[in-house]
Amino acid sequence: MATILIIEDESAIRRVLVKILTEENKDYSVTEATDGLQGTELVKDNDYDLVLCDIKMPKMDGVEVLTAIKKIKPEIPVVMISGHGDLDTAVNTMRLGAFDYISKPPDLNRLLNTVRNALDRKTLVVENKRLKKKVSKNYEMVGKSELIVIIKNIIEKVAPTEARVLITGENGTGKELVAHWLHEKSNRANGPFIEVNCAAIPGELIESELFGHVKGSFTGANKDRAGKFEAANGGTIFLDEIGDMSLNAQAKVLRALQENKIQRVGSDKDIKVDVRILAATNKNLKKEIEENNFREDLYHRLAVILLNVPSLNERREDIPLLANFFAEKIASEQGTATKSFEDEAIKLLQEYDWTGNIRELRNVVERLIILGGKEISEKDVKLFASK
Repeated sequence: MATILIIEDESAIRRVLVKILTEENKDYSVTEATDGLQGTELVKDNDYDLVLCDIKMPKMDGVEVLTAIKKIKPEIPVVMISGHGDLDTAVNTMRLGAFDYISKPPDLNRLLNTVRNALDRKTLVVENKRLKKKVSKNYEMVGKSELIVIIKNIIEKVAPTEARVLITGENGTGKELVAHWLHEKSNRANGPFIEVNCAAIPGELIESELFGHVKGSFTGANKDRAGKFEAANGGTIFLDEIGDMSLNAQAKVLRALQENKIQRVGSDKDIKVDVRILAATNKNLKKEIEENNFREDLYHRLAVILLNVPSLNERREDIPLLANFFAEKIASEQGTATKSFEDEAIKLLQEYDWTGNIRELRNVVERLIILGGKEISEKDVKLFASK
């Protein structure tokens, strides 16, 4: 049921609005406020889907009410009700965040269309927040070990900046997770997050993948195509396994970093891009530089902030938290009951040599969920998690 608050000091206008709305849709629940101050207090104490607010009112005018609502609950759409002499003010309220305005006396179709559109907008905003929260939870960093706490603290400080970050660590430690967290906590969180696995793209195609190409630039280029940098405009591009990128592609990435410009393959036209670059590698880039496999100037451009993700063997105290986290997640995905771990089972998991790190632990937990008993025992671990 959609809840609507009408803030209007003229009782005749309130009655008309209530009549129109309730006759249009029996699921509309309408509350009335006779002045701006009362309306603002009601917004503080209740969750409304839409507010209809007059502009000229005693105690608190419509502009003040709109400003207050945007501070209290910015997701609520506010439609202003304007008299003939208030049209200029009504238009100005749009700049302050009003969804729309309707004139007095209210036109039936105009009012209903505006209300429907505003309620649809509210639904989209709420759904977007829910999905964003769900995505953020999927990339949650689990752990309370000293090394993980240090990484979390660094992310909190670095994420809101535009600083480039080079993430290092063994395979399976969660470098992608760190990149997602940096993006989610940044000022670019509402922009795209584009991930490129440099190791998975053939060397001859990496430039086209990153920068796009024009029709006819090479065999198979049948039409113009935008690259990942253009797709990431206004957001973040994550260059995973950057140590596997060709030297030629490295040179173009360096130019993009220096000038915020790229060129599609086969074109000499500059395209401006606004992206934040995060990179990750499991290689020792300083050694790669010595062997002339990686550009030193690009390294220094990327490594403004260095973040080394510890191996699971370095943070064994996090294994109980991680095992239970994966158990709940896997059970939810499979639609089964969550299984708990006996203390001895956890102790045994903490003794293993986790060469595959977090990724390997997740696979082992999934195996135990499928094959183990109602409670994962030490015997289950010995049987099904053997190395």
